[in-house]
Amino acid sequence: MVTDPTELSVLDRIAAALERLSPPAPTLNGVDKADAFVWLPEQGRLLPVPHVAHVEASLLQGVDHQRQTLLDNTENFARGLPANNAMLWGARGMGKSSLVKGAHALVNQSDGKACQPGHGRVVLLEIQREDLATLPELLALLRESPRRFIIFCDDLSFEKEDRDYKALKSVLDGGIAGRPENVLFYATSNRRHLMPRDMIENERASAINPSEATEEKVSLSDRFGLWLGFHACPQDVFLDMVRTYAKERALPLTDAELTARANTWAITRGSRSGRVAFQFIEDLTAQLAQSR
Repeated sequence: MVTDPTELSVLDRIAAALERLSPPAPTLNGVDKADAFVWLPEQGRLLPVPHVAHVEASLLQGVDHQRQTLLDNTENFARGLPANNAMLWGARGMGKSSLVKGAHALVNQSDGKACQPGHGRVVLLEIQREDLATLPELLALLRESPRRFIIFCDDLSFEKEDRDYKALKSVLDGGIAGRPENVLFYATSNRRHLMPRDMIENERASAINPSEATEEKVSLSDRFGLWLGFHACPQDVFLDMVRTYAKERALPLTDAELTARANTWAITRGSRSGRVAFQFIEDLTAQLAQSR
């Protein structure tokens, strides 16, 4: 037994330093204070997001089927009915992440108005791609909560079958514990099967059994019960997007002038998408405000 005061002081400092180095125990403290959070695994806590930057789901054009399907799925989950994990994949800037955030906002409305913070039926919980390996820890934590959570990973893709890939695969449809009843997983990706096409083709070419190799590479995406594809929009859909945003902001332009400016903007950007339409309206709104 150490009795020397100097040695005891040194041991106390060492113990305190070790406690600071060890990660804190995960906690759900504050989960009833907001309806959106970001998972911080290194701190073992949920960071509240007071206001989720989102576009109203009704303003998203050219994705009517995808919007209704995701809204129905999210509403079913909010009501405690069976619902599927969802993969939103396809062209850049076509509203994949906007639709997830818009659906979350919509199911948390009451009489057309946003609910009070912490009173929403569904919590949107964002997880970063590099933190997917901590999913089992996060799910064990959420399982204890009475609230319902949509874990959201934006721009999900993998270059290889790493630890994060295997963790997500196990969580979606595997493991003896299974996915908690109060948790869904929504993800967006530019890749249909979350892997580069050349990686899948190379694996198929070098495998003894090509079909089995390909099936293994696409098995993760198959574990999403709901697949929603987003495709590049033609000019008429792009202009519908522009008109919808312009109407919502009551911009004082004729349709001919609005569409002419929008087409010029799209040409300079080299693409047409919902994101490009929104960026055009942002710029146009500022220009009109300056000219008043």
